[in-house]
Amino acid sequence: MRYLFEDYVFDTDRRELHRGVDLVPMAPQVFDLLDCLIRNRTRVVSKDDLINDIWNGRSVSDAALTTRLNAVRSAIGDSGEHQRLIKTLPRKGFRFVAEVQEAREAASANSAEIFESALTIPDKPSIAVLPFANMSGDPEQDYFADGMVEEIITALSQFKWLFVIARNSSFTFKGNAVDIKDVGRKLGVRYVLEGSVRKASDKVRIAGQLIDAVTGAHVWADRFERDLTDVFALQDEVTAAVVSAIEPKLFKAGLAMSTRRRPEDLTAYDFSLRAIQQYYLSTREGLAEAIRLCHCALELNPQLGSVAALAGECHLQNVHFGYAVDPEFDRSETARLFRLAMSLDDGDPATLSGAAVISAIMDGDYDAAIDMADRAVTLGPNSKPAWHGRGIVYGAAGLPEEALRSYERAIRISPLDPLLHMLSAGMGVVLVELGRFDEAIAAGKRAQRQNASFPPAYRCLAAALAHVGRDAEAREAAARLLEVDPGFTISAWVARGRWSNSKLLIEGFRKAGLPE
Repeated sequence: MRYLFEDYVFDTDRRELHRGVDLVPMAPQVFDLLDCLIRNRTRVVSKDDLINDIWNGRSVSDAALTTRLNAVRSAIGDSGEHQRLIKTLPRKGFRFVAEVQEAREAASANSAEIFESALTIPDKPSIAVLPFANMSGDPEQDYFADGMVEEIITALSQFKWLFVIARNSSFTFKGNAVDIKDVGRKLGVRYVLEGSVRKASDKVRIAGQLIDAVTGAHVWADRFERDLTDVFALQDEVTAAVVSAIEPKLFKAGLAMSTRRRPEDLTAYDFSLRAIQQYYLSTREGLAEAIRLCHCALELNPQLGSVAALAGECHLQNVHFGYAVDPEFDRSETARLFRLAMSLDDGDPATLSGAAVISAIMDGDYDAAIDMADRAVTLGPNSKPAWHGRGIVYGAAGLPEEALRSYERAIRISPLDPLLHMLSAGMGVVLVELGRFDEAIAAGKRAQRQNASFPPAYRCLAAALAHVGRDAEAREAAARLLEVDPGFTISAWVARGRWSNSKLLIEGFRKAGLPE
């Protein structure tokens, strides 16, 4: 018998516990104790039950039993404090409470395939997008539903941190009633996206839900209703909405699993997830920790171009936000890490976009930067980092209209993004350059609400408020900027990057009374 729970496969015939493709070592009595708890998971197992089952009724001390139980918890990543998997019921006993799937070994090839796929779920979020059900009652509309799914699969495939099942495999389930857990086992994925399309009159409604194929739990669900005008534009719009909604859910789910792992068992992917979480904080301490975690990931897997790029981005932000103790070191590390990232994968939209930003604000080579930024969004039309980077590049190059369009596209793709404060502040800066000061103030205040310690929010606010004559508020924003970025001067800020095209912004700094 094989029992599947969370990331584990517990094989009683081979007497093995696997997490993903890794074998977890277990002493014989520890294995037997876990076996007893899982087999009897529908009830509370008393101390006497365990002693009779494992030690054949021999006398066993409470200390010995506790030691074995702690070893079980350690093997399956359970916490004695939170007791996610094994609950201790005082004076009653113990119960295994995780959701378990059973798989009996059989001679058929299909059974063997199911067992193997369960052992090879990738060590990163993995997803299959099933064909959407056509609820229109018109078989001719199948093309629309199928096209929607193909667009979503293509968009998700652009995220290098995500393992996506190809269209041909997903579509083998078309027209069949499916069990999501069975789909997950057969395709070797953790998550399944399913949905439906209903077209009536001049409107279309698309519903989708993301399901954890191991536990059966719903991770996300939503529906989208649009006017049916240009079919292809509609598919693009809904695809962007679905992808932007499920991407953060997948990241959070992966991070939750990562935080349950013991430190000595962390993989390169676990380190990269934790690094991203720290990067999202946009603080001095968060960036320092993100850099450390990125290097831990690269030590385990030196081929992770996206992780090298993330570390380079952290060093760049140290300079840009005024966090750097040694700006030249951070600039040097930014350039080195992005060269490494590009050598490993120059076709990744986010990496290419980051290289474009460096070319613009560190080297001042705007033509090359624009070429790279445009190529990044061509490669990844649904990549928020690519559009964000393009906004920075075009803004630095003195082309605020195109920069604004890029920021708007990035926000549309990822409206709930943890880095929304960066997009809002970036948009505010280009609105200042366009002379749209009231809109810039609104954008700066959004960035401030999203992250109250984010220096660019106050730079935007100080300049925009000064331009419209709200002098007291401008001085207040300037004072707040100097609190979160004590080393700020106008000349030092210009020296941090190539901002010579930000004429109205610099003029606003002076009006707000910021030091030269």
